[in-house]
Amino acid sequence: MSTLRHSRDKKKPQPTVTRTTHTSSFQGGQIHSEDRLDSVPQSHGKQCRKQSDTALARDLSQMSVSGQDVAPLRKEKMSKDNGHSVQLGQLSESRSEFKSTPSSRRGLASVARLVKLGRCKNVVVVTGAGISTASGIPDFRTPGTGLYANLEKYNLPYPEAVFSIDYFSDDPQPFFSLAKELYPGSHRPNYIHYFIHMLHLKGLLLRLYTQNIDGLEKLCGIPDDKLVEAHGSFSTASCHLCYTSFPAEEAKHAIMNGNIPICTFCSATVKPNVVFFGEDLPQKYFLHTKDFPKADLLIIMGTSLQIEPFASLVNTVRFTVPRLLLNRHAVGPFEKVRLRRGDYMELGNLEDTVRRFAGMLGWNEDITELMRSHEKGSIESSLSSTSSVSGEHSRGAQLETKSRPGGQRAASSSEETDSETDSRSSASSSRSN
Repeated sequence: MSTLRHSRDKKKPQPTVTRTTHTSSFQGGQIHSEDRLDSVPQSHGKQCRKQSDTALARDLSQMSVSGQDVAPLRKEKMSKDNGHSVQLGQLSESRSEFKSTPSSRRGLASVARLVKLGRCKNVVVVTGAGISTASGIPDFRTPGTGLYANLEKYNLPYPEAVFSIDYFSDDPQPFFSLAKELYPGSHRPNYIHYFIHMLHLKGLLLRLYTQNIDGLEKLCGIPDDKLVEAHGSFSTASCHLCYTSFPAEEAKHAIMNGNIPICTFCSATVKPNVVFFGEDLPQKYFLHTKDFPKADLLIIMGTSLQIEPFASLVNTVRFTVPRLLLNRHAVGPFEKVRLRRGDYMELGNLEDTVRRFAGMLGWNEDITELMRSHEKGSIESSLSSTSSVSGEHSRGAQLETKSRPGGQRAASSSEETDSETDSRSSASSSRSN
């Protein structure tokens, strides 16, 4: 087991935070956070010379490549240091100033064309918090409105400390405050989630890898075997010290009511099985060693690509595979002024972009109908659950009545009509006479 360093914020230096993972499951050894696209070999032997890759490369060469119209303001120089790529130059244009260009819009249409031609049958999707903002869940890093900004009252040494297992051991309250915002049940899936579900229904989704812990992917109906929750979820809970399982609903009830769930075995604090820095990633995460080499299209949505080792996954697809970034800002390998052939991006409001992409594919009506039917089913399920609870209360009242001496019924005055009261009074009076 080795330690992979958390990427630092470019504008404000922060203490180094690490996430420990099983690197033995990686193909080709450990993935380093410093690895860049430039260090990826441009030749993959016989695999890159397969007929399918040749046909895909030919299609790509006939299309405009996103970002190619943007002239580099300063050439990047790269040197090797102990096997890692080290950036020597700096770009005079910041990420926030990197804007979508007409060529990137043509790139969006180009990827849609590849899908419609049947060139992309094993699509891998990588997502982050940005896909859930349309559901009312803030992302983490947006200044002023992000979830990290809302934790300032706890005086954290740095924002990511809320997900540090060492900090949690000392003070779990900041994380529990954040958990109240993210617990499944308070928010509904949006158009982006259902777009990914439609990829599955069309038989194109190989796997969805999400950093999110809000559970909206499952809630919109994406099957468990198609979903990798790389950073865990709230569906289970356990002691953070001895790992003894704890009922997830009991943990939720305690956290939502401002209490701290306590392990019945060692009396340490219980937390949902969300992966913290310094903890192992779930075993299912390592499906990437098979999925990414098999992918023929990679779609990246709503992520800053700053958390390792997740961020480096986007560099593990074959060099001939098109990569499409749908995001507010250019991130990771897409921050380069001149993109590699087959890289496309569309920057701006994510939900609007996905709707436009779905329109190019001719899926808008299908997704709208999917959302309508799913929400209708959810409402009916909720009503059925409410009826069931009411029925249980009614049966409980009947059992309570039967259990009383003489089977007498406890009725409030509001349950008796005036005529019933009068008739009982009259009968009582005649008996006394």
